[in-house]
Amino acid sequence: MPHFGLIDERALGPGIGPLLRARLHIRGGKRRLRQGKISLGIITLADALSSALEWYLASGERTANLSIYEGEDLRDDYTAYKVLVRSNVLDGSFDFKAFDRLLERALYEELSLDPKPIVEGIDSIMTQLGVMPFDEGELPPEDPSAI
Repeated sequence: MPHFGLIDERALGPGIGPLLRARLHIRGGKRRLRQGKISLGIITLADALSSALEWYLASGERTANLSIYEGEDLRDDYTAYKVLVRSNVLDGSFDFKAFDRLLERALYEELSLDPKPIVEGIDSIMTQLGVMPFDEGELPPEDPSAI
């Protein structure tokens, strides 16, 4: 993954580690898509999404007004997404289930598709969560040996 060797998530803690990981994976996932590595790009962006959700939910200040039902496990990305939509943090326009199905395919085969709608959907969620925009110059430089 694009963050290996660039950050120590544990040392950064839950307030910064997942945010930095999400941003690194946004950058890396988009680069992979531009290179035509569609499946790898989708997998990387899925990790970015998971990290962004983890980061958002790590703050008591951000979660104080969420509408969470008893028994909901916010460690599950789809559940977290539903809670954030229900709580009006996210607008719900991203088809999470379709993206998850695409991710499952990407794990087992190299896909050939137009990545533009995927990037637009991920960008929308990341902007709504406050992960984007960000200055790529503030991120550690990419490792050229990364896939």
